[in-house]
Amino acid sequence: MIPRYSRPDMVAIWEPQTKFRIWYEIEAHACDAMAELGVIPRENAQAVWKAKDVEFDVARIDEIERETKHDVIAFLTHLAEIVGSDEARFVHQGMTSSDVLDTTFNVQLVRAADILIADLEGLLAALKRRAYEHKDTIRIGRSHGIHAEPTTMGLTFARFYAEMDRNLSRMRDARAEVATGAISGAVGTFANIDPAVEEHVCDQLGLVPEPISTQVIPRDRHAAFFATLGVIASSVENIATEIRHMQRTEVLEAAEFFSMGQKGSSAMPHKKNPVLTENLTGLARLVRMAVVPAMENVTLWHERDISHSSVERNIGPDATITLDFALVRLTGVIDKLLVYPQNMLDNMNKFPGLVMSQRVLLALTQAGVSREDAYRLVQRNALKVWDQRTDFREELLADEEVRAALSEDEINEKFDLGYHTKHVDTIFARVFPEG
Repeated sequence: MIPRYSRPDMVAIWEPQTKFRIWYEIEAHACDAMAELGVIPRENAQAVWKAKDVEFDVARIDEIERETKHDVIAFLTHLAEIVGSDEARFVHQGMTSSDVLDTTFNVQLVRAADILIADLEGLLAALKRRAYEHKDTIRIGRSHGIHAEPTTMGLTFARFYAEMDRNLSRMRDARAEVATGAISGAVGTFANIDPAVEEHVCDQLGLVPEPISTQVIPRDRHAAFFATLGVIASSVENIATEIRHMQRTEVLEAAEFFSMGQKGSSAMPHKKNPVLTENLTGLARLVRMAVVPAMENVTLWHERDISHSSVERNIGPDATITLDFALVRLTGVIDKLLVYPQNMLDNMNKFPGLVMSQRVLLALTQAGVSREDAYRLVQRNALKVWDQRTDFREELLADEEVRAALSEDEINEKFDLGYHTKHVDTIFARVFPEG
């Protein structure tokens, strides 16, 4: 990803120096295990650790690869230049390139997952704080973009919290699923390397051995990982889209924080645009772009091919870096989001009393009116409010058929806002059981 949408800690995971460092650790730990088994001399295994504090020369490795056309061989050649050709002659013994590449990729994904988990935890904290802050802030709920019934801004934040909490669980599961390593040799049979080597390397890297790896780690694990990133990105867009709608001039129930000196438009000085959440919508598309290729990577020829390799070299960094940036940006948006309670009430009352139609409908049926007739009576008066901007309650009170079933007090009682918020505490207790 370009620096504009990147954060340093996540970028560092995918830098060549980091990758080569993990390659080196895999090879060195494998040598230790083989020495313990008596397969190679212990002094050779110890010699490999001479490169423990070396910064690998990326340019030199690239130079060797231009000749060998093989990245792992290029690295091993460079390592031998550092350690010594004779001392390094047992490095990579019994291993295949995928042992190094796949195990490294999973180490990188696990590290990326740890950052994303921390990002989600930060976002959840912001959503929870704003949910309690606006627990009782009344706003109109909408379906199809049209006024439906009253809800609260706190419930909106709580809904997004619950969604992101599910995503946190998904991310933890995805981390666990991809945290496997394979040091099993050609076609994964351990013919030339003992399974104990794999166990040792995985233990040192915080992974578990892949139960059966052919010559590659099964890509259904990675498909699930990137699918999880896609779901989280969609949730980011879900929240961003709600904020964008709320910031529309004719709605203006909430808005992104507009800092001192910020400009909204090069042409129109009055503009305050939802640029951050629009940006998040675009970034979500980039993350989801990785999902289908990851799914297609599951299908490989026989014990392996490398049709997945070029895909993963791109989607690994791009998807994790982009989602990391998006989650942190969304947390900042939520933290500083401006909320306008009076505008929420004004919007709800644009068509006075109209949002109480269901309560009147139910009251009429409970008073003995058939549902069909009750719906007809309520809709007849509701449409007057739509067309003439009259008061729904006044229309009902003036309707003789309605008054034949309901008294004035019974009609008035149906316009109590508290009726719609009486179970907010119950919902909050479900979403935030710890309080």
